[in-house]
Amino acid sequence: METMIDDVEEEVREEIIPGVARALSPLVRRILATNPSARTGIGTNTYLVGIDEIVVIDPGPDDKSHRRSITGCGGDRIRWIMLTTSRPEHAAGAEALRAETGANILATPKLSGIDVDETVKDGYTLVGTEFRLKVHYTPGTGPEAMCLELPEEKLLFTGDLLVEGSSMAVVPPEGNMADYLASLAAMQKLRLQRIAPGHGYIIEEPKAAIQALIDHRLAREVAVLDAVGSLEPATVDAITDLVYDSPTGELHTLGAGTIEAHLAKLKTDGKIKAKAGIYRLA
Repeated sequence: METMIDDVEEEVREEIIPGVARALSPLVRRILATNPSARTGIGTNTYLVGIDEIVVIDPGPDDKSHRRSITGCGGDRIRWIMLTTSRPEHAAGAEALRAETGANILATPKLSGIDVDETVKDGYTLVGTEFRLKVHYTPGTGPEAMCLELPEEKLLFTGDLLVEGSSMAVVPPEGNMADYLASLAAMQKLRLQRIAPGHGYIIEEPKAAIQALIDHRLAREVAVLDAVGSLEPATVDAITDLVYDSPTGELHTLGAGTIEAHLAKLKTDGKIKAKAGIYRLA
């Protein structure tokens, strides 16, 4: 993830404790996995939706302790497992959780690397005893990504499309910046009251949060275009160092990947040219 805002007024919030189920509403509980990193922030959020019948959204890493927290909360009422992405920090524990609970794994047709019981397309609605969960196909961070809408609570589970406090890296070849921006715009049209992200806290002002992320990405695109014009030669590494102020380690890797996604979009838009890893203005 990359920080969108450098200077943020400190906010006192209740700590999210890993492994502890927290009720977010009458229908939704959240369990934080113990997998903090540059990509996941404080860790992956696993959500349990339903009362008599439960769907687990993003069971997280292949971690026995985290699965015990999930099964301890949902027990034999867990009927389905839904994956917003194939990234291991969201989905690696899915098959083991299915083996323990007998639940069916549901995901979009383009999800790879996991044995899925049922593929679901855009507009599909999972109907439980107390809830409906509508699938929105949202490629961008990956070709298989989806968001899940809970109409009863006007709540959207966004996976990696939108996370709290930062912007997810969009890294080719799986990531596509044009698709990412289109998916954000599509989700902005929904009538929502809250967003439940794959990482971080609940987002209480969905439209403003989505617009802020769109604005951030478009501003980053301008910064990349300016960097191409000012650098000789304009390589991915040189652009990354200029745009992100010389990040290091995993942050550099994620930043460089996102720069590549912006460059690919700018090339498609006819604003830059590329040859042998060197970028120039068109």
